This record gives sequence, C-alpha cells and structure tokens, in this order.
Amino acid sequence: MKILFIGDIVGRSGRKAVFKNLEDVKTKYGIDFCIANGENSAGGLGMTPAIYEELSCAGVDFFTMGNHTFSKSEIDTLFKNGENLVRPANYKEKVAGEGYAIIHVKNGVKLGIINLSGRVYMDGDFDNPFTVCKSLVDTIRKSTNCIFVDFHAEATSEKIALGFYLDGLVSCIAGTHTHVQTSDARVLPNGTAYITDVGMTGPLNSVLGLKTEIAVDRFVKDEKSHYQQSEEPSLFRAIIVDIDEATGHSGSIETLEL
Repeated sequence: MKILFIGDIVGRSGRKAVFKNLEDVKTKYGIDFCIANGENSAGGLGMTPAIYEELSCAGVDFFTMGNHTFSKSEIDTLFKNGENLVRPANYKEKVAGEGYAIIHVKNGVKLGIINLSGRVYMDGDFDNPFTVCKSLVDTIRKSTNCIFVDFHAEATSEKIALGFYLDGLVSCIAGTHTHVQTSDARVLPNGTAYITDVGMTGPLNSVLGLKTEIAVDRFVKDEKSHYQQSEEPSLFRAIIVDIDEATGHSGSIETLEL
C-alpha cells in the first residue's frame, strides 16, 4: 500500500501547488491513498468547508490538522458532518472532532490515522502525546496493523523520541509544523518509516509562508506586523511511504519536492 502525505498546505499558493502536481504524482507513483495536513490551508490559518471541498476535488483523501485547527470557526461544520478529517488527539479540553480514524483504503485493507500535537515550544494545552498515542495505537491495532501518525510539533527532539518510542508499532511517523523539509527520512530499525518534518507545500520565496519583508521586519524592528501570505512560485513537498499490508511495517519512505 502506497501512502502519499503532503506537508502543511499553506494558503492559496499551497493549494495551487496541490492542483498542479497531485494528479500526476498519484499516477506516476501508483498512490493508493493521499493524506494532507490542512491546518494552514485557509489564508495560512485553519481550514474552511469550501477549501476542504476544493482540496478533496484535487485528490486529497484525508486531512490532518494541528495547532491552528480551530482558527476558523467553520471547521466545526466539517467535524459535525463526519468528514475525512482529524485534529490533534491530545487536546486536554473537550473539543469538536476526533483525534484518529480508521479508513478503508482498498480491497479490505484498513489504515489507522492519528494526529498529535507536540508540547515543547508549542502554544495550547495538550496532554502527553506519547501516552495518548500509545493508547490509540493499542486500540487501532485491534483492527489493523497499518497506522499513520502526523506529529505536529516544533522540537526535533520530541519528534525523534516519538519515532523510537513507537518504532515497530506504527507504519509511519511524519513530522509537520516547522514547514522545512528535513533530510532524515528513513525506516527505523523495527520497520517504522520516519521523517522529522515533511516540509511546507506553499510559497518558495517566503518565511514559512509569510511574506519575506514582513518576516524580516518582525525580527529587525522587534514588532508584530499583520500576517500576509507570500504567493507564487510555490513548491509541493510530500513523502511516499510503502507499507506492507500484512505486517504494517514500511519498506521505504521517499521525499518529494516539486
């Protein structure tokens, strides 16, 4: 089973990159299922039902989120309608939506999808992602050995530690949130595909999606300026994970930048 995971889609530029590249990528690599992190897809903050439909029409099968999950109040509509969407499972407070899902991918093969938020250097009140995830993994493995985890976190140490903590228990742990693709994609010793950050799908000439001049002013002048997205040219960043349907172990992980 080949899973395509698209890194944080940032605004209009990121959505254009998905429309431009996704169909060809799915055909070229024989993708069975496409997941994307959509928490920055609406103007860089959150997601709306209209953008959910737009990206679904482009070929995204399922969405994960992150610390900006509830930046747009319309997100509650998607959760209420039971759309293919999860938010971090380790919110301490009771919030809309679910933190995991089990999806039928093909020929009776199921895939568990878990979304988590880190706690190191992250805003928000979250439970321990390690213990929350382990509990969910134990539940999901009653239905399938194939499990994909999007760990939306800032600290590389926290991400790497989770990778080794769950090595052999999940198929893939893909880091998101920092918007810069890391060069450490590999299969860990016990069969879990891992990357610290998949990277951003969005504007190349930007600072994590923000217009460069605004970002520079924030540092030089030490002041908060209004968030404005950068636009084209855009890049498409993703990973392709090849999962053994029986064991849930991954045979390979490949990074893409288009």
